[in-house]
Formats: sequence, structure tokens, C-alpha cells
Amino acid sequence: MCRWAAYTGAPLFLSDMIAEPKHSLVNQSLSAEECKTAVNADGFGLAWYAHRPEPGLFRDVYPAWSDPSLQSIARQVKSGMFLVHVRASTETATSRNNCHPFALGRWSFMHNGQVGGFGSFRKKADMLITDALYEHRKGATDSETLFLLAAGAGLDTDPQRALEHAVHQLETLSMRHGTAPHMRLSVAFSDGKTLYAARYASDDKSPSLYYRWKENWQGWAIVSEPFDDQHDGWTAVPPGTFCSFGPDGVRTASFQPRRFGDPTYSAAGSPDSLELV
Repeated sequence: MCRWAAYTGAPLFLSDMIAEPKHSLVNQSLSAEECKTAVNADGFGLAWYAHRPEPGLFRDVYPAWSDPSLQSIARQVKSGMFLVHVRASTETATSRNNCHPFALGRWSFMHNGQVGGFGSFRKKADMLITDALYEHRKGATDSETLFLLAAGAGLDTDPQRALEHAVHQLETLSMRHGTAPHMRLSVAFSDGKTLYAARYASDDKSPSLYYRWKENWQGWAIVSEPFDDQHDGWTAVPPGTFCSFGPDGVRTASFQPRRFGDPTYSAAGSPDSLELV
């Protein structure tokens, strides 16, 4: 399992969120508390938005806690939208191409979780990626396949439905050809304007996901686990939830990948709640 953190709001130095707090993401790379793998040493990556529509991307294979380049960049880069990930590999090699976040055009994407038995049906999964997008398949992870499947299913027009469709495709393949747990997922992704996140699992062990409004930053923090000692002020995202973070607050909706296997389903779900700041 991996750990990640994302932010949207007033421009913020990346280090203020991912390095300075007591239980920051950099510290979680060495001592995470809410996942079965406390050490996340198989690389890291960050994507940030600034002066161009597409994100800047920096990834490497070193542990986050020991890489001076990460510390230096985080202290210098200021952004109103960024995603940062520390990786604990499950089945695939430690390489830059397997490090999150992944980027495609203006989209960036990162994932914590697993698709059960992915190695045994990877070829079948990759064949579901459209020809137009397959050239962007650089690594070997289930996460990158998930991203490209979502991109092919309409991220540009309906991000929630596109992700639900992609999750449904991989969950179905795992049920047919893989092993349990078939799908465990917490994701964050962005087009540079809106930050999206989701939590889901085919069993009762969804990866943790939290968010909170930071008044002193004037922005939203979305994380795998809180970066401070107390959970006061953090909202735990329930399993089966899709979130959208923007200037008007956070919107949450029911996240239902299995709707695509239900012939009676015909329309996308509407937001269940709206929280304003």
C-alpha cells in the first residue's frame, strides 16, 4: 500500500504540507500508521499546476525521506493544486515509470490500493485501453492501467462516471481471472481546475481517506492519513464515495462502479451533499 496527499486552494509551498508537519507525507514514507505497510520506500512523485495547463511532474525511485532533490523542490515550488505520492510496491518493479502520479495532457492521477491478481490478467486489462491512449502506457502497474481506462471512458466530460467504468472493468477482470481482494482503492486526480478523490473496495477494507479545510492555508487538504497528531477537524470519507473539491467547497456523491453491471441502471448519480466554506 502507498500514501498520498493532495491540495487545492490558495498557492502553497509544497513543503508546508508534505514535509513540515510532524506526520507529513515524507515522514509517512518511513512510518505510516493507517496501512499494512508502514514503510513506503519504492519511489515517490509529485505533480503540480502553475503556469501551463499540463502539470509539472517529478518522480524518482529513491525513498522520499532520503532524497534531497524532493526536499529542495518542495521548498521552492508554490502551487494552488498539487498531488504527491510515496510508493510501496505490491507486484511491480521499482522504476520511474511505475511511480505515481501519472500524467496525460492536463490530467494527473495517483492511486493507493490494489487490483487482486493483476499480474495474471494484465494482458487482458491492457487490451481494454484504447489504441489512441495505449502509447501512453509506460509502466506495468494496475494504477496506470486504471488511469488510462478512465481517460478512455470520458474523464474530460464526466470524471466520476469515467472512473466508475474503469474500476468496474478491472474489478470484473479480477473476479474472473484474479484473486481477492479484487479492488481496493483510494485515488486523487485533477485536471488543474478541480481536484477529485474517491474511496472504494470490493470488500470491507477500503484504504483510508480524509479531507479538511485549512483556514490558514485557505485550501483543502486531501490525504491518505492526517499529517497532524489529532484527527479533530478531519472528515473521514466513507467507503463508496466520490469527492470533488473546488472554489465552492466539496461535493460528495455515491461511487458505484458495479452500476455498469446492472442492466437497470441508466443515469449517473447526482451529488448527495454539498459542503461550503
